[in-house]
Amino acid sequence: VVTFFIFSFHLLPDEELGDICFSLRYVPTAGKLTVIILEARNLKSMDVGGYSDPYVKVQLALDKRKWKKRKTSIKKKTVNPYYNESFTFDVSFEQIQRVHLVISVWDHDKVTKNDAMGKIFLGCDASGNQLRHWADMLSNPRRPVAQWHSLLTAAQVNSTLRLKKKIPLLDKFPV
Repeated sequence: VVTFFIFSFHLLPDEELGDICFSLRYVPTAGKLTVIILEARNLKSMDVGGYSDPYVKVQLALDKRKWKKRKTSIKKKTVNPYYNESFTFDVSFEQIQRVHLVISVWDHDKVTKNDAMGKIFLGCDASGNQLRHWADMLSNPRRPVAQWHSLLTAAQVNSTLRLKKKIPLLDKFPV
């Protein structure tokens, strides 16, 4: 019975981790990808008192290797944070076909290790709403495309992506 409980807990599709809304804009002529983290809602409470201190990591992976990353500010004691924070990355037209965008939500902890709350990835080999959002961005150059996404567990995303270590010295020697 205990084994069944643990097994079904990890596989429940209805386990709500929350949703995140962000905008994507790609300008092929300039080789610029802009990600605007807008807001999140119904995040899982991670702290005593029913709240969390969420922030968002925005990471690019090129050819399944960690490449560039940025993060938002921390929003204190909320499960419905509003960010409206913009991040622009240099990504050539040739690279955009091989890039994965990984968006992860974290709970900031002052004393212990920060906790992963949920994650998604977008790119040419994503599926469902994530692929649709990526395709809409590519087919509407220079125009921001915003969409809500349901967060998945880190394990679900990591098993699909299987990212390798960071690309060495890429910032010093661009591809």
